Amino acid sequence: MTALSIRSSLGAEEYPALVAIWRSAVDATHGFLAEAHRDEIESHLQSDYFPAVTLSVADLDGRPVGFSGVLDGNLEMLFVDAAQRGGGIGTALLSHAITEHGVTAVDVNEQNDSAAGFYAHRGFEVVSRSETDEAGRPYPLLHMKLSEHG
Repeated sequence: MTALSIRSSLGAEEYPALVAIWRSAVDATHGFLAEAHRDEIESHLQSDYFPAVTLSVADLDGRPVGFSGVLDGNLEMLFVDAAQRGGGIGTALLSHAITEHGVTAVDVNEQNDSAAGFYAHRGFEVVSRSETDEAGRPYPLLHMKLSEHG
């Protein structure tokens, strides 16, 4: 039997493991992302993005397999190791982010159909759309909010 737990991040000491999870997840789900953009984003994870959010880590049998990052009620990131997708880890991280960190909104790459469907299935609704991502790259974003009925 496997044991899943969610905890606060240990900080910079585990950032390399979280980058590896991010890379695995992005390679599996972000086929639309240009390699140069992927590498650019990855280069900012440890220095800029991780320190800016409240990170929660999902451990499976004591090993990190996913993480989420929250800032001001927004789910800024949620990634699960590609080998663990479909096992409930993302749902557990999302539930934790909602109940423990007050998440009510998330931005999703429009081209990432599986993520958009994941959030829609869990009560989020598209409220608006942007033509580019937050850095002005050509990846439209769906701005989703947790439905009052969700």
